[in-house]
Amino acid sequence: MSKDFDKYAYIPLKQRSNRVWRTYGGGALIDQWKMHAPGLDGNMPEEWIMSTVTARGKGRPKNEGLSLLDTPDGVKSLKELVDSNKELYLGKKLADKFGTTGVLIKMLDSNERLTIQVHPDKEYASTILNSNFGKTESWYVLNNREINGKKSVVYMGFRPGVTPEIWSKHFKSQDIEGMLGCLHKIEVKPGDAFMVYGGVPHAIGSGCFLMEVQEPTDYTMRVEKVTPKGLSISDELIHQGVGEEKMLDCFHYDCCSYEEALKRWKVEPQLIDSSASYTLKSIFNETHTDCFGLKELDLNGEYTINANGSFYVAVIYSGKGVIVCNGKTFDYKQGDEIFLSAAINEVTFKSDVATKILLCYPPS
Repeated sequence: MSKDFDKYAYIPLKQRSNRVWRTYGGGALIDQWKMHAPGLDGNMPEEWIMSTVTARGKGRPKNEGLSLLDTPDGVKSLKELVDSNKELYLGKKLADKFGTTGVLIKMLDSNERLTIQVHPDKEYASTILNSNFGKTESWYVLNNREINGKKSVVYMGFRPGVTPEIWSKHFKSQDIEGMLGCLHKIEVKPGDAFMVYGGVPHAIGSGCFLMEVQEPTDYTMRVEKVTPKGLSISDELIHQGVGEEKMLDCFHYDCCSYEEALKRWKVEPQLIDSSASYTLKSIFNETHTDCFGLKELDLNGEYTINANGSFYVAVIYSGKGVIVCNGKTFDYKQGDEIFLSAAINEVTFKSDVATKILLCYPPS
């Protein structure tokens, strides 16, 4: 433990850019959000935010995915700060229960359909992967674009009549259209929100720019051995080392109608509070999951946030302004990602222009 690091817990800490390689392409809308010219698609379509976990991928850099923060004394990793004093940075409850942030936040921008996949629920993660966390996740659509004339869609959940035998047959023959036909296809627009629980099959379509808040793992089971653009996927990234048969057990084969799928997984944001200078909405909360939370603050004035016993993260989607914290003022702008530790009792966000701030919370 380093007491020298304790002082950083009392100020907002900004993350450096943290782009991560994936098996699909995209990223132009992340560049635009970050105000980086010229805004091109490539093989780094995700920005990982306040991450203390590394990305899984054969031949990738050892620490890819770990977040680096600017401090008054230079760059430090979030992991080393948290490890130096978990209770101070995370809050006592989170430190005692998990000893880590318990959450991973991503910005994701796809210019092709992602592979059809599933993530483990907590039981599968514990028994098969020896992990305290599964990978229940959420999607909050921020923007979209047409790619090759195709509207933005997501695929979620099995349609009626799909059985483990049918799914296994499609997988073994690599019948991609057959697998897509087993899933509900949902057109999406900015403001749409979805819960993606462990075990639910899914795929994000092309042209989706969204925030993904999830449990802090990179466990993904894929049933396509070649991506839509022709990239071969290693066995490790298909079944995470458990083998193909055990991988297929990760799926929940509880089929439902399209209407039931929307009822299960599409979330309607709820108004929490509003005034002439702000509107605060809940996107994901404890009624949906105890794994994480997300709120949206639309600001043109000022809003004060009081401590709730744990850290949180503010992602500046648009606008600019200042944060008043412990008697000091810190500026922020579009594209900033800001860690606010459990040691900070109160902050006030101020802005004199229309500003959208996404507030991400760890497990409740």
